[in-house]
Amino acid sequence: MTQEWQPVSFDFLRPDWREVPSHIRAMSTLRLGGCSVGVYGDERGSGGLNLGEHVSDDIAAVVANREKLNASLPSDVIFLSQVHGNIVVHAENLLPGICADAVVTSTPGLVCAVLTADCLPVLFSDAAGRVVAAAHAGWRGLASGVLQNTVLEMRLKGAGEIFAWMGPAIGPEKFEVGQEVYDVFTSMDKNAIHSFVKITSDDIVGGGQKYLADIYQLARNILSSVGVCDISGGEYCTVSDKQKFYSYRRDGVTGRMASLIWIAAGDLPNGLSV
Repeated sequence: MTQEWQPVSFDFLRPDWREVPSHIRAMSTLRLGGCSVGVYGDERGSGGLNLGEHVSDDIAAVVANREKLNASLPSDVIFLSQVHGNIVVHAENLLPGICADAVVTSTPGLVCAVLTADCLPVLFSDAAGRVVAAAHAGWRGLASGVLQNTVLEMRLKGAGEIFAWMGPAIGPEKFEVGQEVYDVFTSMDKNAIHSFVKITSDDIVGGGQKYLADIYQLARNILSSVGVCDISGGEYCTVSDKQKFYSYRRDGVTGRMASLIWIAAGDLPNGLSV
């Protein structure tokens, strides 16, 4: 079971994967507990923990939020420049501005992280706790193979059995998509039809067939197809819970949350240790 630990001064979600070794650390931040204000603040009118530099928030607030996050980590986060694609990079070679949607490492102390505000963050660890990864999976990334590529890169680094945790994303009752999204997934996997619910014509605004998509189920199907069967998470809806989560679909202009994972080794800052 993962050992208890507590980052400083902000709320977060912890993956509920009990079989992952105790030296694996993972979390997903919320919109609470930072310095951002206005639409980037929290629902209670206090400062929000927006970690996205590209969303027109005050850059000084974002820098302060990132410093608060980094103070609880073994190394400063280098965030990806996410493009809704399928490129996976190695944290050992990561530089600011690299375009990718997933990052993997086998080096203790290096943090893998992705930013989201409705798209699906997926965190990975192998059973031995030697390889970890984080992936940003919106529907385009899912369709282009970002999860399959992440698992492949982990296995190339020696990962055996792999565990996955799905962080907060848009829920199946809020993720309205068009015919093209339905067609993309069902053309790849006929069983994907079970991840969509057709919206009746009376409910459609603007014409055209619409569906409610379950991004969590789509991800489960993809992960299972590449041998990842121990999958947890998937119970949140970023759109529905305005108090906890930023949501682009709900608000348009909004902040970004981070999902992070790393391999702990030795004594860590702020009293964290293995």
